[in-house]
Amino acid sequence: MRITQVRDDGKVNTLRTLRIEQLVELMKVETKAQPVSKMREVLPYMLPGDKNDYVQKVPKLLPAAAFVRKNGMMVMAEYNGIVMIQVNNLSGPMEADEVKKWVKELPQTYLAFVGSSGKSVKIWVRFTYPDDLLPVTREQAELFHAHAYRLAVKFYQPQFPFHIELKEPSLEQYCRLTFDPELYFNPESMPIYMKQPVSMPGETTYREQVQTEASPLQRLAPGYESHEALSVLFEAAFARALEEQEEFQPDGDIHSLLVALAGHCFRAGIPEEDTVRWSRAHYHLPKDDFLIRETVKNVYRSGRGFADKSSLLPEQIFVMQMDEFMKRRYEFRFNQLTTQVECRERNTFNFYFHPVDKRQMASITMNAQYEGLKLWDKDVVRYLNSDHVPVYQPAEEFLYDLPHWDGKDHIGDLAKRVPCDNPHWPHLFRRWFLSMVAHWRGMMRKNYANSTSPILVGPQAYRKSTFCRLILPPCLQAYYTDSIDFSRKRDAELYLNRFLLINMDEFDQISIAQQPFLKHILQKPVVNTRRPNASAVEELRRYASFIGTSNHKDLLTDTSGSRRYIAVEVTGVIDVVRPIDYEQLYAQAMAALYKNERYWFDERDEAIMTEANQEFEQSPAIEQLFQVYYRAAGKEEEGEWLLAADILQRIQKAAKMKFSFGQATHFGRILRRLGVESFRKTHGVYYHVVALE
Repeated sequence: MRITQVRDDGKVNTLRTLRIEQLVELMKVETKAQPVSKMREVLPYMLPGDKNDYVQKVPKLLPAAAFVRKNGMMVMAEYNGIVMIQVNNLSGPMEADEVKKWVKELPQTYLAFVGSSGKSVKIWVRFTYPDDLLPVTREQAELFHAHAYRLAVKFYQPQFPFHIELKEPSLEQYCRLTFDPELYFNPESMPIYMKQPVSMPGETTYREQVQTEASPLQRLAPGYESHEALSVLFEAAFARALEEQEEFQPDGDIHSLLVALAGHCFRAGIPEEDTVRWSRAHYHLPKDDFLIRETVKNVYRSGRGFADKSSLLPEQIFVMQMDEFMKRRYEFRFNQLTTQVECRERNTFNFYFHPVDKRQMASITMNAQYEGLKLWDKDVVRYLNSDHVPVYQPAEEFLYDLPHWDGKDHIGDLAKRVPCDNPHWPHLFRRWFLSMVAHWRGMMRKNYANSTSPILVGPQAYRKSTFCRLILPPCLQAYYTDSIDFSRKRDAELYLNRFLLINMDEFDQISIAQQPFLKHILQKPVVNTRRPNASAVEELRRYASFIGTSNHKDLLTDTSGSRRYIAVEVTGVIDVVRPIDYEQLYAQAMAALYKNERYWFDERDEAIMTEANQEFEQSPAIEQLFQVYYRAAGKEEEGEWLLAADILQRIQKAAKMKFSFGQATHFGRILRRLGVESFRKTHGVYYHVVALE
């Protein structure tokens, strides 16, 4: 049985497979460099989310499978059925040893060791089919592993009084190499048998029992740590004491204020010593320690009803209780792209956020009332619409948590998956890709937008639409769409704020009448519109970039030019099977933007696109008929100077055809695009043409 070790310190990224026995020996001793011990020394001084060289130097361990690198990507070679559950946030070695002592008694425990932080315990459990075999394909392994993880948690959690921290199960789940000379390893452990599941498990199959808050201070001031709760309660008591002393002056009778304050602190449940300490620290109160201590002591000795009445107002207590309940039971975030509040319940198998709907809101209200909190639907709505719910921006979360770029050209590799004869395609695609990422980051100036769109042209079954979808990583797939209706203008404008990438599938189906609005949408830098159910017009940030597909070559109909499109003819099936290293793909884009690489198209790029797009431009019937009956006159030729309407009237008579008003209005633009010389007179614009015999 083999596991995978990954060494990724920002400079070197290597894979190594190890037998379990080798790994156990590695964890029992530490190398001369002592990377784990040094990491444990710096961890207490690090803030959450900080990256540190000492941490990066400790290799990662992936217990679920043995991975190998193919074409620069990490792929599963062999699934070994090991599930890792974690007991985190322990106080130190004593609690860690206590956890190991409990799990040693279970015959299913395969390996248990103290984590690299020294304050956690990792427990490895083996799962197999009833015939001792294991899944072979990655798809089977992912389903098997997801069910096995949930079963392991449900089996181990009731066995010992320590909280198992729930993590989303995946084959790439890892922990770091550790140093634990007293780790527990049982190669003869009993595997847990499980049949191959056919679908992913539901998300509400386990729920931890809600425990009552043990700290009296945190019951009095919910949601606050002990020192913060003391501060809140003391300030509330001080406010009540000042209200009673209506005519109090800073240089007046301090003793009466101190007596009133001590009484309120006593009834609020603040310990005597803490009342003395906070009174001494308060700038309005006397600096005589003896007076403060004796006054407080006498009030506490003569008082009755300790902690039976908080100085906080009922409204304050209710809001604190509601805030504590929400943060303890749920995790909320406001998604800026969907403009919805999303939620997942803590201490359950709800690993993914879901929009809060009416059913979820009713469940929140019911759960609060089960705990004795008088919370109603309107209170939940008020909380969800407040700034107590943090803002979440999916693209920024993804981009700013990327690893260091490994130096390989992943953007160029993605472009080369599209077989074509256009030698400029990799360069233009790179520029468009950088522009898309820069747009997500808000680097584009307010007056500009990512107005250029690649158009993939080719027969069906060439995987054009699949390629467009694969540009976004899995975590951002919810912000991709290939369904946009340009006839519904308000919805189309809102899509600019709602989605990151819009695929104009079957681009040739966009009518000529919709082309002006399409041009407007492509170059629109911000969205000024009214959201559904809103009462005012807002200025919304644009995130969307565009890409398109078509089965037909004659698709560009804009008479003003085609510099906004990168049209390429796909000459073969696009490679969508080979996996994409999204983290490195976007890390390369971020590195390029950090180095100020140009992400906008200049005049040279636009000239290349305009020239390459000529073979994809649609030649209208009216243009073809003009070239049958007329041509542009040379500068030295006599020719005729005619109005566009006169030329069109002669063509209609000769061809015995009638043209619509829309076609007639575009005829002058067609003549100018064909290079026909013109000049303006009082009655209109005259064109210099020669009739063909």
